Amino acid sequence: MLNTLPEPDVIVVGAGFAGLAAADRLSAAGCRVVVLEAQQRVGGRVATVHLPDGTPVDLGGQWLGPQHARLHALAARLGAQVYPTPTDGHNLLYLGGQRHLFRGTVPLRLRPLTLGNLGWVLLRLHQLSQRVPLETPWEAAQAAAWDGCTLGAWLRRNAPDAGAFTLSRIALEAIFAAHPDELSLLHALFYLRAGGGLLHLVATGGGAQQDRIVGGMQTLAERLAQEVERRGSSVRLGTPVRQVRTEGDRVVVEGEAGAVRGGRAIIALPPSMAGELSWHPALPQDHAELLRRVPMGSVIKWAAAYEVPFWRARGLSGQAISDEGPVHMTFDASPPAGKPGLLVGFVEGPAARRLASWDPAQRRQEVLRCLVRLFGDQAGSPQQYVERVWSAEPWSRGGYAGLFPPGVWTQLGQALRRPEGLLHFAGTETATVWNGYIEGALQSGERAAEEVLTCRL
Repeated sequence: MLNTLPEPDVIVVGAGFAGLAAADRLSAAGCRVVVLEAQQRVGGRVATVHLPDGTPVDLGGQWLGPQHARLHALAARLGAQVYPTPTDGHNLLYLGGQRHLFRGTVPLRLRPLTLGNLGWVLLRLHQLSQRVPLETPWEAAQAAAWDGCTLGAWLRRNAPDAGAFTLSRIALEAIFAAHPDELSLLHALFYLRAGGGLLHLVATGGGAQQDRIVGGMQTLAERLAQEVERRGSSVRLGTPVRQVRTEGDRVVVEGEAGAVRGGRAIIALPPSMAGELSWHPALPQDHAELLRRVPMGSVIKWAAAYEVPFWRARGLSGQAISDEGPVHMTFDASPPAGKPGLLVGFVEGPAARRLASWDPAQRRQEVLRCLVRLFGDQAGSPQQYVERVWSAEPWSRGGYAGLFPPGVWTQLGQALRRPEGLLHFAGTETATVWNGYIEGALQSGERAAEEVLTCRL
């Protein structure tokens, strides 16, 4: 029971990478920390499962890029091995019923009009994103206009060519796990700048999908939790939190397993999940409304395992882009040894919401139908198939991250990272670099920990 624990200096709610990073920094500074996690595992929106032969498969966050300095440093400190995502061979573009082969991030063998319009969209998004202050997006000179407009509306004005519009929409849905009409242009520009630009976000070599962790990303979260406990702090699994109370100079965090009292608390949950907690006293109105108005994206992640990565023998990388859904992107996620061959991909946004209600066998059939169209009949008979419907996960309710619809940044954004008395807030949605990514989660946890340490001095 939680009420039998010694009183900690800090209670951390959530054992994803944000909460674990906060606990790591605090425990290293000599604080006694209790981390409360609703699930029976650590990692949050990172989840590694194992095939019958023991092959690890990441059904949540799995990649790290060369710009992810915190994540690379953490992997090195904890002795985790990093290996590159396989990229040898041609990428595949399926557009308008035609298959095209290309290398790199952008398919260059497009109609001149399509290629020119696509280049304009990429350039203009980059230019506009550079005008958004990462710490204070609401202070951008055109913040009100951008926050009053959806990304989709902007895209329709700037991508009159059908092919350019389709490819841009696919890329943006892959980044946000949402249709461009679901988020504000200001949020999109902030997010793109926080991740170094759209090309960095969708690229493999040199981009956000460049590398992976041997054994799966969740092993890194598990090692970090062990490091926290080695210092005398505690990570408690299966302990959902329902209520957060401030009583004088103490915080009481209560759930089904009892209550724990501590000096301060860090809430390291997605905004929508934090918004479901009972707060006493109530959070300030703007902070409470912010939590309610940042929904999660919608994504289903799947992996298909084959005896070998058969696409390599055909000169293909396993990376594909398709304008026919519900699968629009695939990657080669085979382990370093090359066996089994693994293709992974996503169903995102409106398609994910539609397929979430389907029978799992129907979803599998629909995904494999897409793979056959891209890679041939052999793709239709995997040895194993696994998936994770993230909107059905009770302790995340979606992925990859929270979405800011029009009006939220300019009206409520100042409350996002603001401490409230003894309460501090972390989570990748609060990050100013690599927002929505594991790298951003680590930054947010470190920032919240520093706030606590500063207050205790």
